[in-house]
Amino acid sequence: MSDDESYELLGFDNVLLPVGDLGQAVEFYEHAGFTVGFRFDEAGIALLKVGGETPGILLRHEEGLGHRPPPWPSSRVWLEVPDARVTARELATAGIAPLDEPFPVATGWTVEVADPWGNVLGFTDYTKRPALGRRAARPVA
Repeated sequence: MSDDESYELLGFDNVLLPVGDLGQAVEFYEHAGFTVGFRFDEAGIALLKVGGETPGILLRHEEGLGHRPPPWPSSRVWLEVPDARVTARELATAGIAPLDEPFPVATGWTVEVADPWGNVLGFTDYTKRPALGRRAARPVA
């Protein structure tokens, strides 16, 4: 790309996560509170909704991928929630253990979990800096 050419990033399309068993992955993520937007077993994919946004988390079956702990360092996908500490308790109640206790970050708190294939998802809040969170950006009805 030359100096006078550029492209524009418009936003996220989807985040793809490799999984070894689509049915087991859908069950895991439903227990974690996700809603399935669509599931297309013939193609080995299922889309998990994330809030009211069109993009989501696309689970993609990868043949031969077995259960594994998350590699470190590994990529992480963090999702905004109203309160990460409440989310940690709800996940634990659903049988999903966090990788560690919720920890403080600059904007609030975060808790991370891993699926059976080592994909790490974080749930983070803006309790320390609410003006930066999505709730502050919503228009008042």
